Amino acid sequence: MTPVVIECAINGVTPKATNPHVPVEPSEITADALACIAAGAAIIHNHIDLYGVSVERAVERYLEGWRPILEARPDALLYPTIHFEQGFSISYEHLIPLAAAGMRVGLTDPGSVNLGGVDDGVPTGDLVYRNSFQTIGRAFDICREANLGPSLAIYEPGFLRAALAWWRAGRLPQGAMVKLYFATENGYLGAPFGLPPTERALDAYLELLDGCDLPWAVSIVGGDLCAHPIAELALARGGHLHLGLEFYRGERTPTNVELVTEAVALCQRAGRAVATPDQAAEILGLP
Repeated sequence: MTPVVIECAINGVTPKATNPHVPVEPSEITADALACIAAGAAIIHNHIDLYGVSVERAVERYLEGWRPILEARPDALLYPTIHFEQGFSISYEHLIPLAAAGMRVGLTDPGSVNLGGVDDGVPTGDLVYRNSFQTIGRAFDICREANLGPSLAIYEPGFLRAALAWWRAGRLPQGAMVKLYFATENGYLGAPFGLPPTERALDAYLELLDGCDLPWAVSIVGGDLCAHPIAELALARGGHLHLGLEFYRGERTPTNVELVTEAVALCQRAGRAVATPDQAAEILGLP
């Protein structure tokens, strides 16, 4: 069976108050990413600590952490989150200069979803993570023109149906990977979204993917992937793993390296090898 691609999302919006091991500063991101790659991660995803800045400033902040990684590991596969502009509007334009600097993996979040907290058991807040079809198309165009394989974050089933529409039309950029985000009741910011981490939910996604040869991974938002049965189910069915402190919620305060190490051990128990960055690039078919 194909080696397992382990992707580690090392920070996201998780604060150090939640877990002191979350890397925030560029030097912390460098050290954590290199350690995770050494432990078995093939792909590293991170956010920066600046919002509402120019594309140029955001790119430079990413590269502060990435340049030393790429110097030490030219094979490293790194990619950012979307670019947050003033007023929380989003764009993907930062992918262009990052690709010019050596990035090989891009991203497209092919849909929109409500994200928020919980007040007395009821979802609250006015944050709509919005990706219109026009924005999605622009993101795919950027990835295609910049030779980036888009990482596809699937928050809701509609996200996957949209991505598959581009795939069926032959307009999905080469090197795409589908990441199935299953949310616990904790969700990302406190409120749940999408499908829960159950076998029936996984089957529903795999039904949509039937006949599609795109590689896919499972992730648990607001939980602990390697401690959950869905990780073993995914490995048995040919899937890959997406984990890290961005989505981890639990009683422990692990490091990203500990989470990657646990994923490697899980793959070994499942009888599947773990992909190196070069093998991951081949599995994804990166340009």
